Amino acid sequence: MTLTPRFQMESDSLEAGAASSSAGAEKLFEGAAEPESSEDSSLPSRMIGAHDGARRAEEHRDPGTFCPRKPHSIEDAGLTTELVEQLICKFLLTRGGSTGRRIAQQTGLPFRSLEPLLVRLKNEMVLAYKRTAAAGDYEYILTDVGIDRGRRYMAACTYAESAPVPLEDYVASVAAQSLTRHRISIEHLQEAFFDLLIDKRLLDRLGPAINAGKGMFLYGPPGNGKTSIAERVIRCFGSDIWIPRTIIVDSHLFRVFDPIIHQESGEPESSIMGEALEDARWVRVRRPSVVVGGELTMDQLEMRHDPQSNMSEAPIQLKSNCGALLIDDFGRQRMPVDELLNRWIVPLEKRYDFQKLPSGKKIQVPFDQLVIFATNLQPRDLVDEAFLRRIPYKIEVADPSPDQFRRIFELVGPSLGLPVTPEAIDGLIERHYAGVGRPMRACHPRDLMLQVRSYCMYHKLPVEMTEESLQFAVENYFAVL
Repeated sequence: MTLTPRFQMESDSLEAGAASSSAGAEKLFEGAAEPESSEDSSLPSRMIGAHDGARRAEEHRDPGTFCPRKPHSIEDAGLTTELVEQLICKFLLTRGGSTGRRIAQQTGLPFRSLEPLLVRLKNEMVLAYKRTAAAGDYEYILTDVGIDRGRRYMAACTYAESAPVPLEDYVASVAAQSLTRHRISIEHLQEAFFDLLIDKRLLDRLGPAINAGKGMFLYGPPGNGKTSIAERVIRCFGSDIWIPRTIIVDSHLFRVFDPIIHQESGEPESSIMGEALEDARWVRVRRPSVVVGGELTMDQLEMRHDPQSNMSEAPIQLKSNCGALLIDDFGRQRMPVDELLNRWIVPLEKRYDFQKLPSGKKIQVPFDQLVIFATNLQPRDLVDEAFLRRIPYKIEVADPSPDQFRRIFELVGPSLGLPVTPEAIDGLIERHYAGVGRPMRACHPRDLMLQVRSYCMYHKLPVEMTEESLQFAVENYFAVL
C-alpha cells in the first residue's frame, strides 16, 4: 500500500495559481512519503517512524503554509469503512436521527465520500430513511439491527466524534509546521516583546536560541520576568498551525486537540453547503504555548488511557508540538528532577519520543517544540553535564538596573491610573533599596503601585505616590522579604 498524504501547501504567491500549487504540493509530499531505503521496505507505509517522516519532510521543504487537503474518499482519508461505520452508528445511537450531511459534519468527512457507505448500510438494513432532506439528502435512523450494532460499538469504545487522522499524516504535518522552518530576526523579537521592557543584550541572546528551536534555560532571581519572557517567545512565530482532533494508530485512538491548551483561530471557516473546504478532521489553532509548573508529574508525560471510554489522551509534550513548552519553577516539581531528565534526555536530542499504546506496543511520535526551563536556581546545581549539553542555551535574566527600574515604573504607572514622578521613584530607591541593600526586581514596580492604589482608594485619597502611601506599600510588601 502506497501512502499518499492528504494535505497541500498554500503558496504565498497568488500568481502561481491554485491548480499548479496543489499539483506541486502533492508531488512534494508524495516524494516525502515514498520509502527510500531497504530498511523501510519491510514496513507498511503507514508505520513509517516519526524521525523518518520528519527527515523526509525536511528534505522537501516548501516556503508555503501547511493546509490539510479534503480527502476524496474514505480510503483517501487513510481510514477503513469499518471504522467510519462505527462512528456513524454510535453517532446515530446517541442522536436518534440525522441527515447525511449532518453525519458528514460530525465525522469531518466529505458528504460525497460517505454516500456509498450510507447506501450500503441502508441496503444491509442497518440504516433506514426517516424522511427526505434538502439537496438529494435523507434523514437516517438506525434500524433494530443498527441499534444492536451501535450498542456493541459503543461498548467497545465510546468515541463518536470526528474521524481520526492516521499517525503518519500527523508526523508529516509536524515536520511541515516545525518552528525550525522559521527564521527569527530582531524585528520579530521586538514585536513579540513590545509590552515588556527587555534589555537589547537579552534579546540578542534569546534570538539565536529561538532560531535553533532547541531547549533553553532561563535562570535568575525570582520576579524578573522569566515566565513572562517564555510565554511571549511563541509570538515570534506568528502563524497558526493545523492539528488533528484525534489520531489513530493500530486501531487505538488518542486525542490531540485540547481546548484548554489549544486556542482555535478566530478566522471564519469557508464552506460550501456547510462543508469545510479543508479537511474538517483538523483544527486551525494558534501555535501552542503550554505552561506546567510544580504540579508536573510523570503520568502527564505519558499517554493516558481511559478504560471506560477506551480512549487515550496525548501527553503534554505532544500537545505542544510546533509550539513552546515551558517548565516553570524547574527543580520544584513533585517528580524528582532526575526522573524528568532521564525521561527527556533522548527526546531533547533526537527530537522524537516513544509512547506506549494500551496494547503495550511502543510508537514513535514527534518531539518538536521549543522546551524552556525557567528556574530561580543555578542550572549546574540542578542537572549534570550530560543534560546541560542537550540544553545548549543558558540565558540569565538578571536584576534590572536603576535606570531600567525607573523605566518600568514609568511604563506601568499609566496603565494603573497612577501618576509617576521622578522624585518619588528616586526617594523609593534611595531609602528602600540602596539604603538597605535590597536588590531590585522587575516585578516590584507593579506590585508596589498596586498596593499604593489600594491604599489611596481605601482612604479616599487622590491616587498618587506619596511618601505615606509608598511607606505603607513597602512595609506590607517587604514584611517577610
